[in-house]
Amino acid sequence: MTSSRRNFLKGIATTLALPSLQSLGAATATAAKASKAAAPLRMAFVYIPNGVNLDLWQPKDAQNTSETLKPLANLRDHYSVMRGLDQEKAFANGDGPGDHARANATFLTGCQARKTAGADIEVGMSVDQIAARQIGHLTRVPSLELSTDPPRRSGQCDSGYSCAYQFNLSWRGESTPAPAERDPRLVFEKLFGSGNQEEDAKRRHYEKSILDFVLDDAKRLNKRLDGTDRGKMDEYLTSVRDVEMRIAQAEKFRVEVPEDQKPNGIPETYQEHIRLMYQMMALAFQTDTTRIASFLLAHDGSNRTFPEIGVTDAHHQLSHHRNNAEILEKIGRIDQFYVEQFAWFLEKLRTTQEDESNLLERSMIVYGGGIGDGNRHNHNDLPLLLAGHGNGTLSQGRVITAQNGTPMTNLYLSMLDRMNVKAERIGDSNGKFEVIA
Repeated sequence: MTSSRRNFLKGIATTLALPSLQSLGAATATAAKASKAAAPLRMAFVYIPNGVNLDLWQPKDAQNTSETLKPLANLRDHYSVMRGLDQEKAFANGDGPGDHARANATFLTGCQARKTAGADIEVGMSVDQIAARQIGHLTRVPSLELSTDPPRRSGQCDSGYSCAYQFNLSWRGESTPAPAERDPRLVFEKLFGSGNQEEDAKRRHYEKSILDFVLDDAKRLNKRLDGTDRGKMDEYLTSVRDVEMRIAQAEKFRVEVPEDQKPNGIPETYQEHIRLMYQMMALAFQTDTTRIASFLLAHDGSNRTFPEIGVTDAHHQLSHHRNNAEILEKIGRIDQFYVEQFAWFLEKLRTTQEDESNLLERSMIVYGGGIGDGNRHNHNDLPLLLAGHGNGTLSQGRVITAQNGTPMTNLYLSMLDRMNVKAERIGDSNGKFEVIA
């Protein structure tokens, strides 16, 4: 290897973030104590489209289990089912059709979207960006926005609403969405690349992993680690390597076609795409690269099919089920498919150690959608889960029922309070909704 190439590779290796380690000497031990006293809290929002089969979703008693939620059985004590939370501003309120666009636009903002297909879009700042504005400077990436859909920022998508509403969860301001990334390679480079596109392109040209540049240093570092930290370091490096290998595998099948048909680097299966994005969110939390994330699994109104679970009908079309039992069964399968991927993510957080705790203990994750029953397009008593323990401030394993008419944004205010983010109001909020037992 030439000297210039060696220096180049060594230079970008320094950008790789590492998990917290406690056995690097007195100075680091002191820092670890301080970190323990104020452990970073993470917050994420995961969106499911088109409503759910409510009969299969909602628990029938005080327990937090149901047919749809069976994949979460082993995580029963780490999440709660939320009942009675509404998104009033997603209803028409005089604006006519467009429930799918409003469901997406309102989910994190609690605001009524201006009905327009032009450039004069207006909704409101989302909860994640309120947090990013105040605490985003504490991490390398202020917030992470993910999706499996290609981005849309203009055009008409739903009954006179701009596509910007339907394809964005996160909003930096009233008229400025924070576009989500759906290409795993670009997400990886954002988290672990050098920040210099030219340098990252050179590294890809050399077909060298980021880890190849740091393995020698890691081996030397291992000599200074105790057994627990060696295991943590090995697990972390294995996770990063796994992400790179899966992205590289997806990129082998790249085809030069329009972006909205088959973008480069997107995995062949929907499940692999979702899990790859979840894995990078977990890595971002593990390395404290960011503490705030949102994931639009698919936009509301999505007509994706699910051949991997035997559902070849379009999702949005199925959601207009007209109480047909056969169609409702297919919707239930789709709902459970999404819950299975979420369970995979939660288990990854639960088994990722951080000091004496784990990432699930130090996270708050909202999972759900802006429509209850797709046939009715209702936006009240939404299908929602709240996972994670909020650094010990959330007691889970329950069905938590709010009073009728409680805005979902009240829950967000409570979450921001735990993140030490000051906010008097989010959209239609009228107070905090506390979920402490």
